[in-house]
Amino acid sequence: MGLPYLYYNIYHFVMETKIEIIRGDITVLNVDAIVNAANSGLLGGGGVDGAIHSAGGAQILEDCKAIRAKQGRLDAGGAVVTRAGKLPARYVIHTVGPIWRGGGNNEKNLLGSCYQNSLQLAIDNGCKTVAFPNISTGVYGYPKQEAAEIAIKTVTDFLSKHSEIEKVIFCCFDEENYGIMSDFVSKKTDFTG
Repeated sequence: MGLPYLYYNIYHFVMETKIEIIRGDITVLNVDAIVNAANSGLLGGGGVDGAIHSAGGAQILEDCKAIRAKQGRLDAGGAVVTRAGKLPARYVIHTVGPIWRGGGNNEKNLLGSCYQNSLQLAIDNGCKTVAFPNISTGVYGYPKQEAAEIAIKTVTDFLSKHSEIEKVIFCCFDEENYGIMSDFVSKKTDFTG
């Protein structure tokens, strides 16, 4: 069973015009906002989180500390925005992906919320271009194929309803994620779930 005809056409228009898959370093992208796969403490860490904090400098950490002092730790699926410090982007949107625990602990909805909440924050801050890493697919262990499907479907659904965002870039650090994401887009996969 496929998508209804009108939705199917909107879906493919969005994929062809507003979504780009690249392999590279998210910290060098000249976009309005980059998304950080943060941990709940918001104080930096390893992987993309560490790379963003390192490249962006002290301003990002200062903003994160202020947010944490005001609201505490950030739950999985949530998102907050900071200035981008020394990065070419204007903002960093920090989101906490779910840790994979076998799929029976609401991981799918939490991962979808990371993308939805990040895009809504982008709109709220006047951003037209946003770059995402592969959220939760590193040390958090989310299966890459499933995470890619959730990411692309969630972003495509959001973009089909919100014209403010002009371009979403999925910036893959590793070749495996790049290949998986590229396959989804090149095949114009018909997501039904």
